[in-house]
Amino acid sequence: MSEKQEEQKIKKAMVVVAHPDDAEWGCSGSVARLCREGAEVVYVLCTDGSKGTQNRSLSSEELSEIRRLEQINAGKILGLKEVVFLNYPDGYLEPTLDLRKDITKQIRIWQPDLLITTNPKRDLMTSQYIGHPDHFAAGESSLAAVFPSARDHLTFPELISEKLDTHNVEEVWVMTFGENSNFWYPISADDVEKSTEALRAHVSQIENPDEAIKWMKKRRADLGNQIGAEFAEGFRRFNLR
Repeated sequence: MSEKQEEQKIKKAMVVVAHPDDAEWGCSGSVARLCREGAEVVYVLCTDGSKGTQNRSLSSEELSEIRRLEQINAGKILGLKEVVFLNYPDGYLEPTLDLRKDITKQIRIWQPDLLITTNPKRDLMTSQYIGHPDHFAAGESSLAAVFPSARDHLTFPELISEKLDTHNVEEVWVMTFGENSNFWYPISADDVEKSTEALRAHVSQIENPDEAIKWMKKRRADLGNQIGAEFAEGFRRFNLR
């Protein structure tokens, strides 16, 4: 049974993912809607995106800079408040205390009502996607940062010394791609177009953009059918109020 679809005004949101383009694939329609409705949305990218290519003529440093610019351009299309790069090495991300602290710091700086992140668990039963270990690490570290690290003043007390006081995130949406969702966020056709335009900004990552866009639109339409909307994105939603 799905959680009741609630329309609550979100003023500030944060999306924490492993790589440039992760958010565009997973939640950019929702981000487009949030920005359209006046929310301040910040992306936090955990890695430098320095491994995701089959082009052997590119160095890690060159690829990282390409993907950084692609993500910044995608953010401009969506209307993001800021894009933050934590610059951990792509492909090697682990849910360490250092990563948790860095995400906690960003939560305390930006004070989001809502945090969106990736699934911290590999799902081989209901998903056709094997999953990337960096995605799991980003999701686990984000959830641990939300609760209890961002909340508790005695966790990472040096952040208090930096005048970064505690913050309670009110809700978390974990991207599910439709599997095991309990919340479907309705989005408009314009939001979908904005999200697909943002995805196209990741030129280095998409071999056949027209096919990718076609798949994205169909998936969002299928999810919209779950709630009688034209389009939607699915999440596992946790209300922490």
